[in-house]
Amino acid sequence: MKTLVMGGGFGGIAAALRLRARGHEVTIVDRCPRLGGRAQVFEREGYRHDAGPTVITAPFLFAELFALFGEEISQRVTMTPLDPWYRFRFPDNSQFDYGPGIANMEAEIARFNPADIAGYHGLLAESKAIFDIGFTELGDQPFDRLSVMLRQIPRLLRLRIHRSVWDMVSSHIEHPYLRRALSLQPLLVGGNPFDTTCIYGLIHYLEREWGVHFAMGGTGALVDALADLLERQGVRVENGRSIEAVHRQGRRITSVSLDDGSERRADAFVSNLDPMHLYGELLDSAPRAARIKRQLATTSMGLFVLYFGTDRQYPDVAHHTIWLGERYRELLADIFDRKILSEDFSLYLHRPTATDASFAPAGHDSFYVLAPVPNLQGNVDWQTEGPRLQARIIQALSESIMPGLEESIRAPFYMTPEHFRSRYQSVHGSGFSIAPLFRQSAWFRFHNRAEGLRNLYLVGAGTHPGAGLPGVLSSAKVLDRLAPDMTAA
Repeated sequence: MKTLVMGGGFGGIAAALRLRARGHEVTIVDRCPRLGGRAQVFEREGYRHDAGPTVITAPFLFAELFALFGEEISQRVTMTPLDPWYRFRFPDNSQFDYGPGIANMEAEIARFNPADIAGYHGLLAESKAIFDIGFTELGDQPFDRLSVMLRQIPRLLRLRIHRSVWDMVSSHIEHPYLRRALSLQPLLVGGNPFDTTCIYGLIHYLEREWGVHFAMGGTGALVDALADLLERQGVRVENGRSIEAVHRQGRRITSVSLDDGSERRADAFVSNLDPMHLYGELLDSAPRAARIKRQLATTSMGLFVLYFGTDRQYPDVAHHTIWLGERYRELLADIFDRKILSEDFSLYLHRPTATDASFAPAGHDSFYVLAPVPNLQGNVDWQTEGPRLQARIIQALSESIMPGLEESIRAPFYMTPEHFRSRYQSVHGSGFSIAPLFRQSAWFRFHNRAEGLRNLYLVGAGTHPGAGLPGVLSSAKVLDRLAPDMTAA
């Protein structure tokens, strides 16, 4: 069976490998110069930068892809556990290290509010209850039939999934800074903690169960290992080819047109593209259900990502550091609701040289700094605001956790939501496709088996179960369950 995978991000790679293990003749077509989707690699003046996801949880999902072919991932990639997982820096310069070891967590919490130790254990217990259902049982199950959703509604209601992540955390934790630190995870998958369904509160237990890891050599090294596996297993890869149209006859996809004027035909098609782009701009006459979902969809926020090196090292900046500004709820409302670019910001800093010195020359550091910003529905003039935001971020870091940054910075450059729209065909320049709201989860999300079509399937951030590496890789496991139907379609 010939299967064409559109898009070579982690979802497309995982789908291609799982289908190849089932005997499909698989081709991946991707517009980027190398596989990985948003997980591209930039090299500037001796500094290396991973452009895509850097937080690896549930590493077994990657190991499964190698195990399909009798291989051990440890022979190809070294996954290094991090400690701490995240270092939070608050406006009063206090610091909270969130990481492995319950005793260490209790000690960190006690520095802020000893009473919250019991609350954290309560939060973790509730997170596990959600995890057991939302991830373990349902994370790789298809939700393309309403009957499947209806059967799960009573169990989900018992978990009170109508609550937000913020509400869930606040029911257990009292200290305002700890509430912020322990409710931030939805931002890693494109959601506002005040709106994101508490289903995503399972991330607490997910991190506790498997830890947070870094692939030595970076995410790019992980992509390279997977690309090598694809090649050895006979999966054809066409990079630098953009899909311009997806053609259908009746309820079947027949072919796709590429930017060079050529056409590719197959028996089945798997899309790792943004579903908003697929159904709105590529597919001839998208099915009605998909059109309605697209019209009603709320997309995730945008991202401003600043990359740079430094000619000195900053050992007090952890591998993953989260620098929080004065405002929290109000800043998130500016980003998600009002869609305005505020003068203040909160930042996620990635310092890979804390773990892997190969990312920079000896004695130097490599960084990227990510700031959540409004997506392109906010009409921000990024030609003007991009340089201004870069300068403000550098100044703020120089005056706080990275003294002397303004003098030591090297080779800075940045990406805005406009880059996400042009490079990755992300509608509205969103960072994570559609937002992780309850009304956009499970059956309400874009289906893994395309609405109304027999031989089109979807994986990736915009499909069930959602964004983030565990979600994207699990979407390919859903596809694996649907694979027998692909042959019969």
